[in-house]
Amino acid sequence: MISTQWLEKRRPHWARLEYLVGTKARRSISALTSSELQELALLYRQTASDLSTVREDVTSTQLTIYLNQLMGRAHNLIYMGRRARPKGIWTFYKCRYPAIFRETLPDTLTAFIIFLAAGVTAFLVAMADPSFARYLLGGHMIDTIEHHKMWTQSIVTVKPLASSAILTNNLTVAFSTFALGITAGIGTVWMMLLNGLLIGVVGEACWREGMSLQLWSFVAAHGVLELPAIFIAGGAGLGIARGLLFPGRLPRRASLAKAGARSVRLVLGTIPMLLIAGFIEGFVSPSSLPALVKFLLAAALGTLLVLYLSSKTPAAETAATDALAKA
Repeated sequence: MISTQWLEKRRPHWARLEYLVGTKARRSISALTSSELQELALLYRQTASDLSTVREDVTSTQLTIYLNQLMGRAHNLIYMGRRARPKGIWTFYKCRYPAIFRETLPDTLTAFIIFLAAGVTAFLVAMADPSFARYLLGGHMIDTIEHHKMWTQSIVTVKPLASSAILTNNLTVAFSTFALGITAGIGTVWMMLLNGLLIGVVGEACWREGMSLQLWSFVAAHGVLELPAIFIAGGAGLGIARGLLFPGRLPRRASLAKAGARSVRLVLGTIPMLLIAGFIEGFVSPSSLPALVKFLLAAALGTLLVLYLSSKTPAAETAATDALAKA
């Protein structure tokens, strides 16, 4: 049974949340100051934890109903209280997304390590047993490589259609990798392993036939955007898995919702990267441009990507967004 002392300690926090939600921000969340937004986010998380505690006491039915309603009102204010504006999209990509990327960098690095480990392993296994590459890639593709031809040459003749198909495929892979985080991360890990295995085997097959320059000059220009986007999507999936498996002090459902909201924002940031990568893969990568030009383009795009993701926005510009994102 919940103690009277605990209730007396928690009720002022609930009253404060009710004031912020029901009085101060009745019409719009924009009525709150930056400090009040941060307070709202903190009270929202604390009340979610309190609700979990109250639910365990069968004698506190009325209190459970009250906190449920209060949480619902707070949730609606936080996630639906602001009108969508075109400027908000620009603000998200310019101000908030680099910060989200840095906050979730450990998850993205984990996805990259899984991919890299699978790629290196596949390369070494294929070196020791060439039949492994034929088994994984299929006879037609291996035969093409053995005849010193790139399987990508057909893209040149149907560039617009190929670019569209490539973009669709890349988006499908990224969103699937992200969504499979709900399988406790098993599906996300599988997608990272599979992509790593494929690039490792292809790399070994081309290296064996002396076609490494052709392969990597094809991959470099678009891969410098496409591969980080896949790693970020993998990190988003692992973030969902972490919220599901390790809720901490939050109820599992609240922890999953929090992790899911952050991961959705993280994976949304990959869309422009995949759009540009799809265009380059359809029009530039398979073209007859010199390899040096493609590598220089890759270096330029990679540098711009690093500068963007490492950029920092003044705290005043993101205080409100940060507070809501942490809710």
